Amino acid sequence: MDEAVGLALALDLEVRETLVANLRQLTPATLFGKGKVEEIRLVIELAEADVAIVDDALTPVQQRNLEKAWQVKVIDRTGLILEIFARRARTREGRLQVELARLSYERSRLVRTWTHLERQRGGFGVMGGPGETQIETDRRLIAEKIRKLKGELVEVRRTRTLQRSARKRVPFPTVALVGYTNAGKSTLFNRLTDATVVAEDMLFATLDPTLRTLKLPDGRPAILSDTVGFISDLPHELVEAFRATLEEVKEADVVLHVRDIASDESAAQAGDVRTVLSRLGVDMEERRILEVWNKIDLLDGDTRDILTGDARRADPPAIPVSAVTGMGVAALLAAVSALVDEAPPVDVYAPAGEGASIAWLYRNGRVLERVDGKDGSTRLAVSLTPQALGQFEQMFPTSEVRGH
Repeated sequence: MDEAVGLALALDLEVRETLVANLRQLTPATLFGKGKVEEIRLVIELAEADVAIVDDALTPVQQRNLEKAWQVKVIDRTGLILEIFARRARTREGRLQVELARLSYERSRLVRTWTHLERQRGGFGVMGGPGETQIETDRRLIAEKIRKLKGELVEVRRTRTLQRSARKRVPFPTVALVGYTNAGKSTLFNRLTDATVVAEDMLFATLDPTLRTLKLPDGRPAILSDTVGFISDLPHELVEAFRATLEEVKEADVVLHVRDIASDESAAQAGDVRTVLSRLGVDMEERRILEVWNKIDLLDGDTRDILTGDARRADPPAIPVSAVTGMGVAALLAAVSALVDEAPPVDVYAPAGEGASIAWLYRNGRVLERVDGKDGSTRLAVSLTPQALGQFEQMFPTSEVRGH
């Protein structure tokens, strides 16, 4: 119920009344039984409400019948989330994805609800038959619009793939943030990168993916991406529409699963995130995943101590942090650095005058040892990703690389 209210508040709605309806069985026509429909109608009248939100998926027929019975606009969970996404999308890709999801949702809503859908357009000639009904026209137009949007999204995905390929040529490891909506991903993103991404105590405050440079403890850069938050029963239309955006997660070297550990629903929310990721084809077992237990500043000292012990024993590993205060962030960065530094170190011999190659190694690798020779040469033991090693050998052929 708290989450449903949070979704309504995210649309700037004033919530006047909430009600939990216990159902023995689902009624195909209205979802609720006759008595419950009448009870809710009285609640709506007393609250003088303009909108009734049902925190469940409604069929088109159920939505129409409830609007007739209650004489107000009825929105189901999918419609509510789509409306929030439509308001928050900022980039062209985000708007395309939301529009595609909305049209896929509305296509199923085209039932004979309004009289204008019963009009018919005449055929050719007097005996040409009844022609095309308005509802068929609307369905055809929506199908054409969906085809067009999918084509545009294919182009967006191609551009994103090219950008990702370009990033791979620059030997920076990539780190992706995922998590339940309002788990604190954007606040953590800002803390790690000194960015100013919108971070509010609100469901779906961030929609469009954002990428920034992250400095690891040894000074080496990584690319950090903030993605859209997940939610339980995320509409199928949205999962499909945001598949392109969430490809950032599939391609990341490390995935940080941010959890609101202060929430009573933390375990259930983590399960919902894993469900959505599996629907996207992200194998949580094979990926390098680090759980980030956020909002420990909201816990009392004893609970925090117990949690710290649990984090050490967790599988996958967990790091307790507070994105607001910065508590635990240094340990998180160290853990990320350890995960991306799995490549064995190599010996690099740079002759005198190769200052540019040495500086490049410090910027793009992790220097573990350095020995300066009397002749001005330098030998470095450095850990590099395979991409970085290949690029170094191309850029500085005079430097000698040996296995460590």
